[in-house]
This record gives sequence, C-alpha cells and structure tokens, in this order.
Amino acid sequence: MTQHRDDERIREARIDALAYGGDYNPDQWSEETWHEDIRLMKEAGVTMVSLPIFSWPQLEPEPGVYDWGWLDRIIDLLHEAGIRIDLATATATPPSWLLRAHPEMGPSDSEGHRLEFGSRQTYCPSSPIWRENVARMTRAMAERYGEHPGLAMWHISNEYGDHVSRCWCPESARHFRRWLQDRYGDLDGLNEAWGVNVWGQRYTSWEHIETPRKAPGPINPTQLLDFERFSSDAMLELFQVEIDVLREVTPDIAVTTNFMSMFRDLDYWDFAEREDVVTDDAYPEPADPASHVGAALNYGLMRSLKGGRPWLLLESSASATSWRDINVPKAPGKIRVESLQTVAHGSDGVMFFQWRQAKYGQEKFHSSMLGHRGERSRSYQETKALGNELRLLEPVRGTRVRSRVALVVDWDSWWGSSAIESLPSQRLQWAQQARSWHRALYTLGHPVDAVRATGPFDSYDVVVVPNLYIADEAQAEALRAFVENGGHLVVGPFSGVVDATEKVHDGGAPGPLRDLLGIEVDEQWPISDGILERIAYGEDTLDVPSWSEWIDADADVEVRGCYASGVLSGRAAVTRRAVGAGSAWYVSAMLTHDGMLPVFRDILRTSDLPARDVVNVDAEAVTRTDGSTDYTFLLNHGATPLAFQLPASGTDLPRGTDLLSGTDLLSGADASGVVELGAYGAAVIASPHAEAIPFLSLTDPTDPTE
Repeated sequence: MTQHRDDERIREARIDALAYGGDYNPDQWSEETWHEDIRLMKEAGVTMVSLPIFSWPQLEPEPGVYDWGWLDRIIDLLHEAGIRIDLATATATPPSWLLRAHPEMGPSDSEGHRLEFGSRQTYCPSSPIWRENVARMTRAMAERYGEHPGLAMWHISNEYGDHVSRCWCPESARHFRRWLQDRYGDLDGLNEAWGVNVWGQRYTSWEHIETPRKAPGPINPTQLLDFERFSSDAMLELFQVEIDVLREVTPDIAVTTNFMSMFRDLDYWDFAEREDVVTDDAYPEPADPASHVGAALNYGLMRSLKGGRPWLLLESSASATSWRDINVPKAPGKIRVESLQTVAHGSDGVMFFQWRQAKYGQEKFHSSMLGHRGERSRSYQETKALGNELRLLEPVRGTRVRSRVALVVDWDSWWGSSAIESLPSQRLQWAQQARSWHRALYTLGHPVDAVRATGPFDSYDVVVVPNLYIADEAQAEALRAFVENGGHLVVGPFSGVVDATEKVHDGGAPGPLRDLLGIEVDEQWPISDGILERIAYGEDTLDVPSWSEWIDADADVEVRGCYASGVLSGRAAVTRRAVGAGSAWYVSAMLTHDGMLPVFRDILRTSDLPARDVVNVDAEAVTRTDGSTDYTFLLNHGATPLAFQLPASGTDLPRGTDLLSGTDLLSGADASGVVELGAYGAAVIASPHAEAIPFLSLTDPTDPTE
C-alpha cells in the first residue's frame, strides 16, 4: 500500500454511509432557499455536500476582513440535518483584490501574454505571493472549522490544472531554473542531459534558460519534457502548501483534492502519495455510446492510486454539461447506470456537480441534481431515486475491486509521446494506445487496474504496457521479475525508445526491454493516410491503420502474427517469448478496436485467464469483495437488452441475491443462471466469496463485434 510521504497514518473521510450529494453553493441563494434545499436533500438521500469551493471573495471581501456568518449558519444547518461536509479551503481561485494588488501573480501563456481576471484559476502556481495567501486562507478556514462535528474531510483547491496547468511567466522561469539546478546540479549536467550540441543550444549561464515559449522551430525535446515534469511538480508544491497547514492545525482530518480522471498534465501518482482520499471528477460524454469504456479506465486508475483502497466520485453530471461544443443530455436511466459503474469500480459514493442548478454565470446551463424546474425536474426525480437505491448498496462500502489484469500508467511516456515535436509520427501517443488496449480487455470481460512501470505487480496475472516510450533499467528489472515469477507481460509499439533525458538507447528500441522481449526494432514504420496494412493472426486478418515496425526476433521467440501486406509482409508483427515461469509479448502495431480482440483473447487464454467469445461493448461485470462476500455488478450501458450467464451453482459464483431487487438469482438446482438486463439496467449480486474471480459470459449475440 502506498503511504503518505509526510505521515504514514491512514485518514479516512468521516462519513458512515456511501457519500451521496454534490457541490453546494449557498452563497448564490437566499437563506429561505437553504431550508428548501435541505428538505429536498433529505428526501433525495443526500449524505454529503461540498462547499464553499469558490467563495474566497465572499469570505474575505477585503484583505484581512472576514465574513464567516453565512458559512457558519449553513454548516450548522447541514450538520443538524445529518448531512456531512466536504469542506473546501476556498482557494480554488483568487479574489479580484488580491490579483489587482499583485498582477505579477497572474499566469502567462506560451507567447508571454498575461491571462486576465474574469474566469477562474487566474494564478501562477509558482507565485510566492499566491502561495503565501493560499496558506493564510487555508489556516483561517482550518482554525475556524477544523473542530466542527459536521466536517467529513478537507477539499483543497479545485481541479488543479483545469485552466492553468503550465505557466510561462518570469516567476515560472525563475522557478524552472531552480528546479533544473536541483535536478542536474550544474550547467555541465544540464547541457549533457539536454544534448545541447545539436543546433548550438549550449547554455553558459542559468539566467539564459527560459520556459519553452514559442520558438522559430522545434524546441529541444528534453527541455520540453523537463518543463512538463516541472509544471506538474510546481502544482504539487502548491498542493503541499495547503497540506502542511492542515496537517498542523487539524492533523486527524483527511485531505483530498479532486482529480480529473485520466488527466495528462499532472502526475497523479505523486499527488495521491500526499493526500488521504483519492477523489475524482468524471464527465463521460453522453453523445459517445462507448464513453463508459474510457470511464472504466479512469476509475481503474483512481482505485489504484492508493493501492486498491476505495476512492470517491466527487463530481459527475446529472445530465448535460455546459462546456462541450454540443451539450447532449443523458438519456433516462443513464444517470443511474453511470453512477453504479463508479461504485462498481471502487467508489464509496456518488457526488454531482452541482446540487441546485445555477441561475447565472458560466455554468447556468450545466445540469444539476435539482434542475431549474425544482423538484419537478427529471434530474431531481432520477437522482432522488438513485439516492434511495444507493442505501441498498451499503454493504459494498469499504470493499475492494477484484482484478487480475493491470495496465502501466506512466506520465513520463505520456508527456514524451505527446509534447515532443520531432517524433516519427504524431499518431502514436500514450493515451491513445492505453485507451485502445484497455477497450479490448474491457470488452473481453476484465476490469483493469493501473500500476507504475516499476510495480508492484504481485497481484496480477497479466500486465500490459501499451507504450513505454521512456524506459529505464529499474522498470525493465521490475518487469523481468514479474515475468520470471510467472506473470505475462504485453508491451506495445514505440516502447523502450529513449531514456529519461530523451536520448535513444544504445542499439535502439526496445532498449532495456530488449533481452526480456527477445526482439529488436530496426525501424519504426508509420503508415501514411489512406493506406491500410494488415497482419495475419491465426485465422484472423487484422487491420493496421497508422503504425507498424520492422522488428527482428531472436531464435527462441514465437511469432504469433506476421504482417500480411506492404513492405513488411512476412515479417514478425506479434511475438511471444517464454521467460522463467511466464511470458513476454510484443505487439509492434497499432490495431483497430476489432483487431485488438483476437490478439488479447489469445493473450488472456494463453495466460490461463478467461475471455469472452460473445462480446458486447455495452456489457460490464465488476466484482468488489470484503473477503467473505463478493458483490458482482452487472451493467448494461446501452439501450438494447442483454443477458449475462452466471457460472453454475456450486462453482465460481454460487447462489446470489441481487441487492437492488432482492431477487435470489439462483434459487434452485435447475436455475438457468441467466440475468437479463433491460436498457441501462443493472444488478448487484451478493454471493459467498469465491477463490477465483467470478467471470460472466454473455448469452446475447447482439453486436458480437462491438
């Protein structure tokens, strides 16, 4: 289990139920409305709200002049109603008086333009003035409310990096130089790391180094990579400023900051080490019929950031958002099934943005639990029903998701494959590969955890590495140990290409993974638009639309698939090498969604894990357990009915009861074990804990290829 860097204690949110509710902005409403809100919250089963996230100007209208009265009153009213409070430090954005007094603390873009006040997050993360005031406001909040009995946990800032994750201002440049000095020691170290002998970029003074603003041509790739690392670290330092204050004033209260799912700009492994509870803001696209697949990957990361401990969905949308080009509402039933999906994947609650829909401002068209029509609104009727249904799932709280498959999430490789301008192709990037590989595993029936490239891997049978562009010896050694001990590793294209300073490994890709995989990449072979290459894989022909590689395989490597067209025709495309008690696979191409399925079905079954023959991208099965009882969530994310086939009674999943309906699903020896789900349907089966993870096949052949 990952421990806190500053404190090994495990602090949990102080709430004795599944968290249910949303962001609440009482300062936008009259006190008469507050009483109506609390009445409706209780009817809807609300157990927690988040406040006052953006209320710094209302709490401190002038420097050093505080107005606590309204917040005191609403906190007391909520507590009296039995509603817990996820209390924000109110530091999500600066008040206008602070920015006008110190315009230098504002952020700048990559062309040096100052960003103006009038939205939110108008601050440079590196600004000492901003950090000083953040610490001061956090202390004021902690000293006033730290002992309030309604406090569930501290909510630091809000969605770090949502609007400003990188800043190119003079203060950021000074901070960047300090960060580089800490990393490289002296200019010789920096010049060597950055490979400055190319294009005459040698530095003779630290003061000559700037943030990588717009330049005449491609920017030094190591400088770009280091700026990504620095920017994430700068935001982490800002986060730590508030943590330090809260640890001092309220050492027993859990702290969190709300993440934004699979977010490129911040290394959440580092952030999660510093906080107590992982929380996430998740907004699957209602117009995308497969958005739940990407959501499952996001939630796999959230539960894995703390070694499998439950996390909390802190924001989601009751229906339409307000920030997409076209804000499509959710179909009836989607709120329920998407919310249950988060619980299935380890969230101990469901929270929305927001409780009451705003009348003004940038988010007045963003849906809420209580819509503009009040309790007559569809969103309120559906969220009220959901809140009362969640009470039936109370036994699930605190349990953990069962998974035998993990996907390596590596921010260095994500940044390197997306920030660098001089790559063989911009078509192969970490996030695109990760989502494609996860989709195949999801469709074949497996929930997927996330892991670092150095592990630990001991809980898994299969570890997949969609892309590890930047690889080092420590990662290679950890992956080798996993395979030698019986694990099955799958590595994707453009992996092991460079080291941490963006230098190509001796001998080329896959660098430190070469001896484990038993292959060498002679050339990356991106495919031009309009050309579709193919791979022969057993009886299947797989389409390769954008990326392939010329690889040479050692004599002890088994070739599972070969290129069947183009210049690479006849050459190895997918390989498998037996190493110790396990195996190491290499997939050298980017494949279509359909093309991924035969490969990963082969990988899973060769690794003695099951894989569905009949597939449907709308079908999802995830099991949480407390060690004595398994809770298997069956979800239909589509409008077409489908059916799951449960294992026979007495095997993996004996008799089971659906917690949502109370139905005994295997009530007799002749029971079919088929669970039929209508449009956006769900079941949660409680059954005695089985040694093997319950695996449910599909009986409905509808849409067998997604």
